[in-house]
Amino acid sequence: MLKTKYLHLHLETSHQLPAHLYLTEEAWAAAARRHRALAKRLRVTIGWDGEILEQSLRTADFMISSNPPRKQLRERAPVLKWIQTAGAGVDGLMPLDWLPDGVTLTNNSGSHGAKAEDSCAMALLMLHSRMPQVLANQRNRTWQYVLTHPIAGRTAVVIGFGDLGAAAGRAAKKLGMKVIAVTRSGKAGRPADACVPSSRIEQALPKADYVVVASPLTPLTRGLLDAARLALLKPGAALVNIGRSPIVDYEALRGKLERGELSGAVLDVFDQEPLPADSPLWTTPNLFVLPHITCDSPGYVENLFDRWFANFQRFLAGKRLVNVVDRRLGY
Repeated sequence: MLKTKYLHLHLETSHQLPAHLYLTEEAWAAAARRHRALAKRLRVTIGWDGEILEQSLRTADFMISSNPPRKQLRERAPVLKWIQTAGAGVDGLMPLDWLPDGVTLTNNSGSHGAKAEDSCAMALLMLHSRMPQVLANQRNRTWQYVLTHPIAGRTAVVIGFGDLGAAAGRAAKKLGMKVIAVTRSGKAGRPADACVPSSRIEQALPKADYVVVASPLTPLTRGLLDAARLALLKPGAALVNIGRSPIVDYEALRGKLERGELSGAVLDVFDQEPLPADSPLWTTPNLFVLPHITCDSPGYVENLFDRWFANFQRFLAGKRLVNVVDRRLGY
């Protein structure tokens, strides 16, 4: 164990974030009560919108933030050892050339699986049952029988098979579906029935009844589902994106939905959030627009703090932290 009596943790948050991501005094106090012994090792400062950031950085050993400061960080934070991001994706922080040597960056991967599994089950069933068309008929006061076979036996191609992708896979398997994973390495564990490397994604897409995009945004995944690859999908296939929007060509996707070549889509992530009111996606037929809610829950920050304390215990014991971001891979 380290002999230092107090280590300085700074929590930095912004009022521009959704309220469920606020790192509040109340949330921290509750977490400190759950982890009393570890909390006694800490001196904690809580800042909003950069108001106390500079003075806190001077002595901070650790930081938790959705958007950590990057410019001349070593000069501003001479003893900083570890930054914890509030989210799982770190594409907005890449490249990591701003991260000083000796400072570890961890993300919140692993905290989204349970909610993502629920959301993917919901999305797959809504799309399979043609709920976008059913709701459009309701708005138009049109009584039309929209019938579908059971979803069991259909194939879900899941792009990315980390925390989110595995959750999507579990949801699909519970519905009796076959799961084909697409990963960088071409390897995936349960519940995937098969896996192909992303370099051979063209082999998997024609087999998909449903595509679930659940990968992080990296140079390898940006634009992965372009117009040419979307054209490989069979007529009537559908798509769910809970990963990052630049992975999919939304304009090409919109065109396929407009022409009726795909049966539907669920999009939870967008280049600009909130989605602008004049975006054509709002009125694209058979498309569900979700406000980035599929993977988060009201207890998000509670879970973040609990996971941070577990990692803090590892830090004090001199063990390797979990969820360390690979500077080369970007996740």
